Amino acid sequence: MSDCIFCQIALGKVPSEIAYEDDEIIAFKDIQPLAPVHLVIIPKIHLRSLNDVTSDNEGLIGHLFGIIRRLAEEFGVAESGYRVVTNTGTDGGQVIGHLHFHLLGGKALNANIG
Repeated sequence: MSDCIFCQIALGKVPSEIAYEDDEIIAFKDIQPLAPVHLVIIPKIHLRSLNDVTSDNEGLIGHLFGIIRRLAEEFGVAESGYRVVTNTGTDGGQVIGHLHFHLLGGKALNANIG
């Protein structure tokens, strides 16, 4: 989608600090980090939100979570703990209409969800 910022990042048209990339997934540092480790992990195909995931995408989502686990190890937060968050829809706090997951860690995170 030409107007989707995350699609533009996946295509390399918008610069970002890439932490991981393969044919299906890209992970990059959040430009407004909420924790010492704050990565955004997205599928390269445009899925608007978790509501768009179907059984056809199960392999992709499983791969994505495997990469999240690997990134937690690489960024040194696997042992101390980390949070993985996705927001879906307006009430869920989704701001960008492309399925994405936040990996947050590197400090004790507040348990308050909001």
